Amino acid sequence: MKIKKLHISLVLSLLCTISMSAQDVFGKWKTIDDSTGETRSVVEIYEEEGKVYGKIIELINPKQEYPVCDKCCCEDKDQPIVGLVFIKGLEQDGDEYNGGKILDPENGKLYKCYIELEDQDTLKVRGYIGFSLLGRTQYWQRAE
Repeated sequence: MKIKKLHISLVLSLLCTISMSAQDVFGKWKTIDDSTGETRSVVEIYEEEGKVYGKIIELINPKQEYPVCDKCCCEDKDQPIVGLVFIKGLEQDGDEYNGGKILDPENGKLYKCYIELEDQDTLKVRGYIGFSLLGRTQYWQRAE
């Protein structure tokens, strides 16, 4: 009887672990335009050397055929928007990831950033100056 309970406990633990890992920030997300509500791009959130990054992997209806980050500075200056790593160096802090930066390719400015899941298919992305009350929040949808 004890072995049967142990097996049930192990199976339940495994299912909980699988369920929780399915609800993380990693993967592909559709960014949504603040003013029109339309999808603007698809980004990939990934982990590298213990930190979290995001890069643009697709633009939806770009205004230019091969847009570059002409307003960006430093190593991002004149880099193609597709493939651009624009979320840099976030670290997990409980349910949110923070301590890094997010680049706005439209104006070339870097902002402090944090991201967290609202639910399994909605990612809250907040860029801000100074402290998080002075900033802008977007809600991205998980891409299929």
